[in-house]
Amino acid sequence: MKRTGSKVVYEGKLSKVSLESFRFPDGGSSEREIVHHPGAVAVVAFDDECVRLVRQPREAVGEDALLELPAGKLDVAGESPLECAQRELVEEVGIRAGSWEKLKFFYVSPGWADEELHLFAATDLEEVGPEPSEGERIEIVRWPLARLEQAIDECQDAKSLVGLLWLRLRLA
Repeated sequence: MKRTGSKVVYEGKLSKVSLESFRFPDGGSSEREIVHHPGAVAVVAFDDECVRLVRQPREAVGEDALLELPAGKLDVAGESPLECAQRELVEEVGIRAGSWEKLKFFYVSPGWADEELHLFAATDLEEVGPEPSEGERIEIVRWPLARLEQAIDECQDAKSLVGLLWLRLRLA
């Protein structure tokens, strides 16, 4: 497929929307509204006893407190996904990790957005105290690994489900 046109129709602080035109090898064409996002990271931070999660309001879906992995946007110029994950883990849950493993890269919703997510595992954890960004409403949750299935059942966030299901496989 070949992109044949692009026009930005909205630009905000977090994302922009463009109207894109495409031509396919069979001669067909299509137009799509595409949401452009800088990308994000999520972290499966765990030790022998628990996985670190957060609860926070998600206004876009009308939820007062979704259970999620610590995560954040790739919104600092020049910062790598790993550096972003390290920063977000400290900011959101007050943890530094001695060991990091890149688990997976995936598109969050490729039917309408170009957001990429980089999923990491973090171990050898050290408590350093959270440093939340202004306006964040984050509850830190130390979820026991013995109750991991309950976290998976309660979770409604796709990136967090991917990470928690990975953790279930790792621990099996």
